[in-house]
Amino acid sequence: MQVQLPDGSERELPDGATAYDLAADIGPRLAKDALIAVVDGSEIDLDAPLTDGAVVELVTPDSERGLHTIRHSTAHVLAQAVLKLWPGSTFAIGPAIENGFYYDFALPNNDTFSDDDLEKIDAEMRSIIDAKQPFVRSEMSPDEALQLMEGHAYKQAIIRSVTGADSDAGSGNDLSTEVSGDVISFYRNSDEFIDMCVGPHVPHTGHLGHFALQRVSGAYWRGREDQPMLQRIYGTAWHSKKALKQHLHNLEEAAKRDHRKLAAELDLLSFPSQLGGGLAVWHPRGAIVRKLMEDYSRQRHEEGGYEFVFTPHLANGRLFETSGHLDFYADGMYPPMEMDNGTYYMKPMNCPMHCLIFDHGQKSYRELPLRLFELGTVYRYERAGTLHGLLRIRGFTQDDSHIYCTEDQLQDEIASLLDFVLSILRAFGFDEFTFNLSTKNPDKFVGSDEIWELATDALARALDRHGLEYEVKEGDAAFYGPKIDIDVKDAIGRSWQLSTIQADFTLPERFDLTYVDHDGERRRPIMLHRALLGSIERFFGVLIEHYAGNFPTWLAPVQVQVLPVADAHRDYAEQVVARLVDAGFRAELLASSDPLGKRIRNAKMAKTPHVLVVGDDDIAAGTVGDNPRGGQVERGVALNDFIGRLSDEAQI
Repeated sequence: MQVQLPDGSERELPDGATAYDLAADIGPRLAKDALIAVVDGSEIDLDAPLTDGAVVELVTPDSERGLHTIRHSTAHVLAQAVLKLWPGSTFAIGPAIENGFYYDFALPNNDTFSDDDLEKIDAEMRSIIDAKQPFVRSEMSPDEALQLMEGHAYKQAIIRSVTGADSDAGSGNDLSTEVSGDVISFYRNSDEFIDMCVGPHVPHTGHLGHFALQRVSGAYWRGREDQPMLQRIYGTAWHSKKALKQHLHNLEEAAKRDHRKLAAELDLLSFPSQLGGGLAVWHPRGAIVRKLMEDYSRQRHEEGGYEFVFTPHLANGRLFETSGHLDFYADGMYPPMEMDNGTYYMKPMNCPMHCLIFDHGQKSYRELPLRLFELGTVYRYERAGTLHGLLRIRGFTQDDSHIYCTEDQLQDEIASLLDFVLSILRAFGFDEFTFNLSTKNPDKFVGSDEIWELATDALARALDRHGLEYEVKEGDAAFYGPKIDIDVKDAIGRSWQLSTIQADFTLPERFDLTYVDHDGERRRPIMLHRALLGSIERFFGVLIEHYAGNFPTWLAPVQVQVLPVADAHRDYAEQVVARLVDAGFRAELLASSDPLGKRIRNAKMAKTPHVLVVGDDDIAAGTVGDNPRGGQVERGVALNDFIGRLSDEAQI
């Protein structure tokens, strides 16, 4: 038989040859490195036979598919180790995730893992890996699978979800790596351990080993609070020792930059327990940065031809029936409030209310494009287990814009939006971007297929027109329209999804929005949804982590702290502060009974861009000593010169 490789070349193999045989035919290095194969788009184990004419790609450890396979296989080894070390325990699901894997367990007598247990599990896993146990696939009927998994209730629940006997078993979890179809597949890698899994897996456990167990947490079965609490062990796995070491270093750096930690240390904001989960209060210093962010956003939108609007925080449920949110987004909304004149909801989005503004009074084509902008606070219910500081929060403010335009204006508006978004993100210090085009979810959308094709094509053509490379994410769009998501990379290489541009032909139709065209006919506008920073709260959290709290001078809550060497220099220090404030800078006096060295350290810990120290010589000469963040100390700087330099530095 003949098989085709991704480069179009062909290889002749004996009938019944496997993917491993193909790797060996190409070369001994590939035979050693290959983990799985992709045949005609489907992943298979290396020992699976090939068919004549198949297109075959061999997957190596350093590829995305290879890493996923390593992580999924390592999860099996984790489960094997735990079930051996804790007789009588059972397991639930154990998928590969971004940068790693996890597995959920229930221990006998409702026992829990300790951090010390991770060392014991790690050692057992390495023993399994050293044994080079082969992963052997088998298949059986659901009834046979239920019998094999006797004593493992969670595995049986997954099997029943496939047969339809337990339709709720998959709620809240992705079980696609566990089972698929009417035939249940298993992987055995020792006489003592077998796990239900779709696969494929590495040929044997010896291909693994570059892993680290990271932490233990609680996790509800099926992701629901009304289900049993399981013990989840998280780990990370990589294709090489070097890659693992780099990832662990990145995690250490990320921990130092954790916005929750830095927000507390820098007195920016807090999450009081009395307030409830997922809600923050902004302290004066954090509020200063937020005001600077919002003021800059307002300025740029005003210069960009946007009109400012304000809308209320709640609305009658009929509004969200019209928009479709109650049909497609109810799980993300807070429960209704029954009032004497109807049912009300906290708004999850601003767009329905902006449609009402457009609908007020007759609109002419001469008024389009109409660009509405609002810093509008919305409320979305997030499960307690998903909350994460400012990055996943229940009440937040979007820099939300909705643009109503004609079909002829659509391409230019999207192109203009791309330029506008990138220029503002660059102003905040981001310069690496990736673009994703999300298309219709066939199970969750409103409008016709034709409308969706028009909207998707418009976004794709705008990206092509800009010469931007992008990835298509099938089925990832919101229910009312396709979208462009813009991700940024931060200072340590992490990717954050921030800005979104969505083309919507549907909401104008649902709200019966029209404008009078040049020929006197009424026509439907096209609506563009656009969140630039995403949410002020989340963007602020990303900024803290990007800069590790060292905000650029224009954004720093305090730009200059002035320290008198002794009480005799306080009057002059106050004069310096007054000069700086009069010049428009955020400056404060840092005078106390503490020694000067301690005050300098405190100012540095506060990540102040400039710490000015003034003493006798400075009073006589009208100078300051500048101790800049990350720079060299400079003595005897004329105050006027310092103000001029600071003015240049604080430009956006």
